[in-house]
Amino acid sequence: MRTSLIAGNWKMHGSRDANSRLIGGLLDGYDVRGGCDILVCPPFPYLAEVARLLNGSGILMGAQNCSTEESGAYTGEVAASMLGETGCKYVIVGHSERREIFGETDSTVARKFVAVQQAQLEPILCVGETLAQRDADETRLVIERQVNAVLDVAGVAAFARAVIAYEPVWAIGTGKTASPEQAQAVHALIRGMIAAKDDKIAGSIRLLYGGSVKAANAAQLLAMPDIDGGLIGGASLQAEEFLRICAAAKA
Repeated sequence: MRTSLIAGNWKMHGSRDANSRLIGGLLDGYDVRGGCDILVCPPFPYLAEVARLLNGSGILMGAQNCSTEESGAYTGEVAASMLGETGCKYVIVGHSERREIFGETDSTVARKFVAVQQAQLEPILCVGETLAQRDADETRLVIERQVNAVLDVAGVAAFARAVIAYEPVWAIGTGKTASPEQAQAVHALIRGMIAAKDDKIAGSIRLLYGGSVKAANAAQLLAMPDIDGGLIGGASLQAEEFLRICAAAKA
């Protein structure tokens, strides 16, 4: 059985004091025997300090982004290998905000996916459609395009050490949430795409749902057969709320 993964994406939030309080709250309520992997993804400047706070706890740390390049004259960029040296185990690639605000293309996301794995880290590949695309009945086309862009470059074997997060753009920070049935349908589509190339990998890969997940709706979403966890935004900044979501994953 796949172990649930609850990942907290802090986005561009946090301070040294706030981070200390948040991690302290998580550590107070975290049960390493709970059968659920917990991951936090702070902004770059706080990675080393958060790693120190988490040391020995069993809570994992990831980054929110990385460069396509390993090194060179790329001022302001951060290589995946550098993230690994801070203690990161995962890196989010292709988040909808990176695609929409910063213009990252499917090709760029695929290159970042490969860069993360070359640094011996595990990518969390984000895919999802906008409201306009859903209303135009293009959800399948968008998801297939985004997943295939990585499959074509990295191959299906790469997904044995990767996570995929479905995050409908229309449900991020809007208060709207895909119904459990809507989310399940897209997760089943993604798993089916992987299964068409490798049944074993499809059975083991963890598929996360991200889109206004909170304690009030987590249990229903995580009860779906192809939803293996969550990529949590705002709710991950509140230790008690985040832990309630983790508890829902263990139920």
